[in-house]
Parts: sequence; structure tokens; C-alpha cells
Amino acid sequence: MTGRGVDQILPAAGDPRLWEQYAVSARHYVALVEAASGPIPQPVDFSWPWGDAMQVLDELAPDFRIANLETSITSSDDFQPAKAVLYRMHPGNVACLTIARLDACALANNHVLDFGVGGLEETLEVLTQAGLGPVGAGCDKQQAWRPVVLTADGHRVLVWSVGSASSGVPRSWAAGPGGAGVAFLSEHSDADIHAICERVRRVKQPGDIAVVSVHWGSNWGYEVPRAQVRLAHGLIDSGVDVIHGHSSHHPRPIEVYRDRLVLYGCGDLINDYEGIGGKERFRDDLRLLYVVRLDPAGRLDELRMVPLQSRQMRLRLATEEDTRWLHRVLRKASRRFGSRVHVEADANVLLLR
Repeated sequence: MTGRGVDQILPAAGDPRLWEQYAVSARHYVALVEAASGPIPQPVDFSWPWGDAMQVLDELAPDFRIANLETSITSSDDFQPAKAVLYRMHPGNVACLTIARLDACALANNHVLDFGVGGLEETLEVLTQAGLGPVGAGCDKQQAWRPVVLTADGHRVLVWSVGSASSGVPRSWAAGPGGAGVAFLSEHSDADIHAICERVRRVKQPGDIAVVSVHWGSNWGYEVPRAQVRLAHGLIDSGVDVIHGHSSHHPRPIEVYRDRLVLYGCGDLINDYEGIGGKERFRDDLRLLYVVRLDPAGRLDELRMVPLQSRQMRLRLATEEDTRWLHRVLRKASRRFGSRVHVEADANVLLLR
């Protein structure tokens, strides 16, 4: 979530105006962060929000880097009057994303259209020109549902991005035959589930790895509704190898179904939430970087989760105490699915094999 307050501390900070009930300026969120964590040396460089995560990524060297990008990238003022919270990042700050060398940006979420169709079109243009692989939104239905195809060593990874009504994505945002929007589905709709499963079956070829990045569910809590489990299992039964779930502001349960990974909620990685009170029991200052290793058939070999903590809108490695706290929470939350999360010996890293 690199918009709003995060955008304001970057070199090309955009217009701070907001149309929220809570604040009229994005600078308000910067002030909350500084009150909670200390002064930020503004403007920061483009790598600042990533902090220690940059070194972790360089050391672990994943073949591909996929993120849910929950902001529009635009200078448009065509805000959605019905939205309570609005996110935009100035196009001049796109280097904040390119510096992390992202391969795909999932856009089917409840903020990508915060500044209208014009804002979405600018977002798509900026991401495409930067080589950041926008997926899950488009100028029409065909583009919104088209997967990003990533290749390495002759193998293809197909990435779809879909947004569900349960996460606050309005059905009116669904891309149509001649209208811009997002790849929309409802996990309660048999027709929607059937449609995406058929898309995967049609496109996936032998040797491909299929990933579905899905924005679903509420922001807080550890319960996973039956409808989400049903959707995840249906997708895997149709050939999907990884479910990359998000919307919650903190990590949610993990499942391994038919040797395939289901992340029901990855939590936020970058945002401007420090200093916003009321949900302290969820420790949303603690973040996880998920590094997934698969075998050639798409089966899970290992999930490595690196705990980080946000301070001054910058990620730093979490302490051993905080790692243990995350371990206890994830172990308890994932017990329903039989997933066993461990703490790696002599390292502040969580493992699932």
C-alpha cells in the first residue's frame, strides 16, 4: 500500500488532499507515524519503505517477485465519493516499486479504482512502461482476466489476479466487454468459480505453474469462511498451484491442500498504518515476506516466512521475541488446516515444509 502517507515521504510526493471522513490530507498519516515511531528524514529514497526486505530478497534470490499493489498510481482527482478510504501514489514515485524488482503487480483489489477509470488507465500505463507486470485489471474484460506469463529456465509461471466482493470490491468495478475494471468474482457464486477454473484449464499447459492472487475477506481476524476454503480447493482441483490470498492487514492461516500452498491472508507488507490505534492485539506492525519453493510439478517444497517490523514506514528485521509471537499466532490459526509452522533453528525465520 504505497499510496497516501507512504507517497508523501517519497521524492515525488503527490497532492496530499484526501476526501476521507478521517483526514483531509495524507500528511495526517505521516504525522501519526512520526508520533508513534519518531521523525522520518523526508524525502526518503525510493528503497526506504522496503528497508531490510531488500537485503532478504537479494539473499534468498527468488526467481519471481509478486505483490498485491493496493493503490492507484495517478495524479487524477476523480475520487470515488462513496469510498471511506482512498489510496493513490504519484506516478513519479513508481521507482519505489521498480527498485524492488517486482515481476507482477496484482491489481484486482478494492483501491485500484479509487480515482476512477482515468486513474486506473494511468496506473496500467505507468506499470506497463516500468515493466512491472500489471494483472487483474484492464481497459476491458479480456485484458483484466489475462494472466501475466513469467518465464525462467524455459518454464512458465502464470499469474492471475482476482478480487472478491467479500474484500470490499464493488461489483460495479467488474471489467466488462467494453468497460474498464477488475477481474471480479464472488466466492459465493458457482458461476464465478466455474468461470475462473475453466480459464485456468484452458491456458495452463504441461509444465506450467499457475498462481492465483486473490483479494478476499475482511481486514481483521483469523477465521477463514467456508466459501474461501471452497474457492481455494476448487482452484487447486482445476490446476492452480499457489493461492496468494490477501486483504487482511495481518497474516492469516496457511493450508497445504493436495501438496499445494494456500495463503489465506498474507497481511500487509508496506503501508502507513503506524500510529492508528484500535487493533493492537493483531500486531499489524509485524509483517511477513513469503518465499515459496516449489518442485517442477508445482508441489510445495518449502515456505519460508521472514518476519519484519514496520517502523517509520520502513521495514526492519523482527526481533526473536516478535518472531516467536508470530509463530504462536500462525500455529494456532493454522491448526484447523493441519499446517505445522516451525521456527528455523538459529534464525528468526518461520518455516513450513
